[in-house]
Order: sequence, then C-alpha cells, then structure tokens
Amino acid sequence: MKIIITGSLGNISRPLTEALVQKGHAVTVISSKPEKQKDIEAMGATAAIGSLENEGFLAGTFADADAVYCMVPPNYTAPDQLAYYRLIGNCYAEAITQSGVKRVIHLSSYGAHLEKGSGIILGSHQVENILNAVPELDITHMRPGYFNYNLFSFIGMIKHAGMMAANYGGNDRIILVSPADIATAIADELETPVTGMKVRYVVSEELTGNEIAGILGEAIGKPDLKWEIISDEQMLNNLLSHGMPETLAGKMVEMFASIHSGALSEDYFRNKPAETGKVKLKDFAREFAAAFEQK
Repeated sequence: MKIIITGSLGNISRPLTEALVQKGHAVTVISSKPEKQKDIEAMGATAAIGSLENEGFLAGTFADADAVYCMVPPNYTAPDQLAYYRLIGNCYAEAITQSGVKRVIHLSSYGAHLEKGSGIILGSHQVENILNAVPELDITHMRPGYFNYNLFSFIGMIKHAGMMAANYGGNDRIILVSPADIATAIADELETPVTGMKVRYVVSEELTGNEIAGILGEAIGKPDLKWEIISDEQMLNNLLSHGMPETLAGKMVEMFASIHSGALSEDYFRNKPAETGKVKLKDFAREFAAAFEQK
C-alpha cells in the first residue's frame, strides 16, 4: 500500500515508519524540517517536506494514497491551543476531500469523548468531529492513554523535592501507554479494513500513581518515592512558576483534574481493548533512570 505518515520522525512516527517499510509498504513521511529528509530516506521512505497548514501541499502529498496517518503535532507556543487543533484538523479535512483518500488513521486521545472539562484534550475531540464530517471516509480514531514519556517531567521535582506531586496521582488509576505500542497498533489498524468510523483505544498498562512512583523509585534508587496529590491552584502556580503561559497552564490543570476525577478515562473503561501493549512501565523505568542520572 501507499501510506502517508505525518509527525515527521517523532516518538510514534519513527517506529511506525520502520514497521511499515519492513512490511513492504511504500511510505511517505511528511516533515516541516528539510534536515529530516536524509534520515527519512535512510529508513527506506520518501520525504515530503512542507507544512501541515498548507492544504495544497497536503492534498498533493495525499494524492493516490491508500491510507493516511494524521496527527496534530504539539505546538505549545500557539496562543490558543484549541484554535490550533481546529486549524490542523480543517487542513487535514480539506486535503482528504481534495485528494479523495478514503482510509485515514487519526491520532486522537483517551478523553476525546468529552465535550468539555478536558483541557487541551478537547482539541482531539474537535478534530474527531471535523474528520467525521468528511463524506464517505473510513476512519479510525486511535485513542491512546497517558504517554509514559510524560513522566520525564517529574525528574526535576524528584531531584529537588524528593517526591512526585500533581493535581492527579496517588491512588488515581492512570492509563499508561508507550509510543512503541501506539505505533504497533496503528500499523495493525492500517492493514485492517474499516467501514465508516471506528474508535480504538491503545494502552500498555493500568497503574495507580503510587504504583508508578514505586516502580520509578525502585529504578532510581529511591524505593520510598511517593506521588502526592496537590490542589488545582497549587498545580497552576507550579506551572506558571516554570514559565508556562497562563492560558496553556489553565488547560493543562483542567486536563490533569479530569484524570483525577476519572472523567478522562470513563469511556475507555466502557470500551477497554481486549489486549494491552507489550511495553510495561518496568521497561520504561530503565530509560527514566538513565535520564534521571543525566540531569
């Protein structure tokens, strides 16, 4: 198949590209960075250098494709996160319509079923709706859980305060996922016929915040490491003190609060996948420990 991959050579797109090339598919990887062309071609894929905000470029790249993997790259400098999501979603929708591609895999998020109260995850909800409005499109919305590499953000706190703290954690059940497992699920979905709209959740492991702290603490020589829950106000002040823009910080606090309340994962628990991914937190803990030592 001719498959288009967005996301350049990021945490998901790199292993996804590797897997698809190994399976014999003709893969084109879209990147906004010309310096990535050599690396993309070294993997046996074709590079398409351009912007996701350029509908004409996207439509031309999507032309004659059997399937397209669409994701919205993080852009924390955008003054309005939700407007940024809608911009990229609308560009995808227009390019899909112009090119006539019929099979799309969209990287969404768990919690995308919510119409409010989910912080920046609301952007994924809105992009799902935008793409669902494209006529005669066979689309799978991949809804992965909490990316394990987000735990790297706690390294500084552990070093300076000897603990993990956020407005979620403790005994909250957290739906963890590895980017490698997401890539495997997307590769599988690209080869699975679908008619109409489908939602697929991707998870590697379910653990409480305290269990996560225990596993990471063991890996870094701090077996008594705890994950404390702080108030939304404290969380907001922490983010602001680290220079995060106020509008983004507010959205992040709201998203984390929906983890704590359970709202973000309620639809996941109603529609749990039959299988979990292979990469468990104990595997990731080795990466975490290496990063902890380097800081």
